[in-house]
Amino acid sequence: MTGPVRRFRALPIRARLSLLVAAAVAFAVAAVSVTCWFLVRDKLYDELDDDLRSSVLELQREQFEQFTDTCVPEPSDTGTRSNQYAQLVRADGRVCVLPYSAAAVDVTGADKAVAAHPDPEKGTVRDGTDSDGERVRVLTTAVVIKTGPLSRAVVQDYAFVVALPLGNTQSTLNELALLLLLVSGVGVLGSAAAGLAVARTGLRPVDRLTEAVEHVARTEDLGVRIPVEDDSEDEIARLSRSFNSMTSALASSRDLQQQLIADAGHELRTPLTSLRTNIELLTRSEDTGRPLPAEDRRALLASVKAQMTELASLIGDLQELSRPDTDPHAGRTQIVAWHDTVESALRRARLRGPELTLTADLRPWYVRAEPAALERAVVNVLDNAVKFSPPAGTVDVRLADGVLTVRDHGPGIAADELPHVFDRFWRSPTARALPGSGLGLSIVARTVQQAGGDVALTPAEDGGTTATIRLPGAPDPPPEMP
Repeated sequence: MTGPVRRFRALPIRARLSLLVAAAVAFAVAAVSVTCWFLVRDKLYDELDDDLRSSVLELQREQFEQFTDTCVPEPSDTGTRSNQYAQLVRADGRVCVLPYSAAAVDVTGADKAVAAHPDPEKGTVRDGTDSDGERVRVLTTAVVIKTGPLSRAVVQDYAFVVALPLGNTQSTLNELALLLLLVSGVGVLGSAAAGLAVARTGLRPVDRLTEAVEHVARTEDLGVRIPVEDDSEDEIARLSRSFNSMTSALASSRDLQQQLIADAGHELRTPLTSLRTNIELLTRSEDTGRPLPAEDRRALLASVKAQMTELASLIGDLQELSRPDTDPHAGRTQIVAWHDTVESALRRARLRGPELTLTADLRPWYVRAEPAALERAVVNVLDNAVKFSPPAGTVDVRLADGVLTVRDHGPGIAADELPHVFDRFWRSPTARALPGSGLGLSIVARTVQQAGGDVALTPAEDGGTTATIRLPGAPDPPPEMP
């Protein structure tokens, strides 16, 4: 059984659909044909049985006494013979064939039993054969015959056997079977052809989808789109839309990847060039035997250290952004006390801007996020505020009802620059002289989005910038959290 199933599965889908449709129609047609044949057969046999019962009522009016004394097992060749069969059977098996009977009918034990135990209310119907070997339909009933003078009449029990030929009935059934077989064959062939046509029509969109996939695999051209009718909602249309969405997402991902590589290369080139220049200067001073002055050497080493720190920060930011956008921290998210996270980030920000005043008003708020990523996002926002605040300036931090606001009093952001602040490697012209990679706010936007929130930068009323982060959560910890 496994071999045919494996061979069936190896066939093309069109062939499998055609075979399945043909098999289903063949089964249905066979069931209908067989049922029809049996119904017609039963109807014809019922009509024969009714004719036999009518014959018995007619023949039982005749006088059987004249035949019992001259009982013969075969019909006489003289006289008129009909297509009916009529004979009397005694319990000992003796047969008296009526003169007009077509032929003698074979006698069975059931016929003898009827003669031995007569019951006028009962009769048996069966198929049998006559003396010529022809098939007949036989009805056997019990009769009682009185023979001899009235003073010496003898009562004897007989079985009265009448029959009708089955030739015409069998011929009709055979013709019906042949007709049903032909109709079934035509129906099966027609259904197979129709199934093949339907399969070809239905699978034509799948062929287009297959060609598109093969084209993408061969050429890596992600701009391929499969045309889909707007009002179509069938499975093929859904599959085509899914394919178009997949190729669009892959094309967008590839474009972002190429853009990230290009931007990273551009950003890495500056510190690497500076590092190379400083190291070559140190090497040349050693090779020529003319060492740099101590103060210049310290300044050069400090510059190398700063550039290496910038490279390390840039690489860390690139690693963070290289994570997949979907569930990058799957299994590491947990309930986080956001107010504690902001407090920890504030301590780090105060170390980076000791001359600034950072005020904090933090209300309890619990969110579901990855703790380290959330703290880094808050630190990046605070770093921006510290970086752009004037000397001895103030940074106001407030957390209430799941909304964190960080307000600085710096130069602010121009209106035409606000749409780009969360782009990777984007830096405003006024900030390009300051340290940084341009990835900090991108990481903030990514982390907040993954936590189900949103972030925005807006100009403050009297100068400066306000960063707003909203995260879903609750002011009270869940029951399982200590």
